[in-house]
Amino acid sequence: MIQDIFVAVLWSLSPFGEAKVGIPYGMLSGANIYIVFVLCLAANILVFPIMMFFLDYVNTHFLKWRFYKKSALWVAKRAKNGSGDKIKKYGFWGLIVFVMIPLPGTGVYAGSIASYLFNIEKKKAFIANTIGITLSSIIIWTATLLSMNASV
Repeated sequence: MIQDIFVAVLWSLSPFGEAKVGIPYGMLSGANIYIVFVLCLAANILVFPIMMFFLDYVNTHFLKWRFYKKSALWVAKRAKNGSGDKIKKYGFWGLIVFVMIPLPGTGVYAGSIASYLFNIEKKKAFIANTIGITLSSIIIWTATLLSMNASV
């Protein structure tokens, strides 16, 4: 059970799933559904300060490498195209909605990159990402719980 929770938390930290994968994994593995929710949400919220540190300090050094620069520009272009209009137009609220949508390509990683690209104040961006991922996690948790109860 602890191993399943640990894997769920790792999924929640991962850019390949975030809490959208971590929560269902933990719940479906038989772990306590409330512990899974809290730990996966907390892990996913931690992504924002990690990403801001990376974007502020590490990113500038990596941009010297051609492969990284090419990849970073591709990610930045996708983030601007996927979220740009909404975040530019609605700012804080647009960022919440963008992060909240439980689909691939949205979430705290994309929200962090978008807030960095659009120079949104870090405190506001953190709050928007936290609200968005909390709402997304509630949606995922509820949908997983309902599907678990429907199959019983």
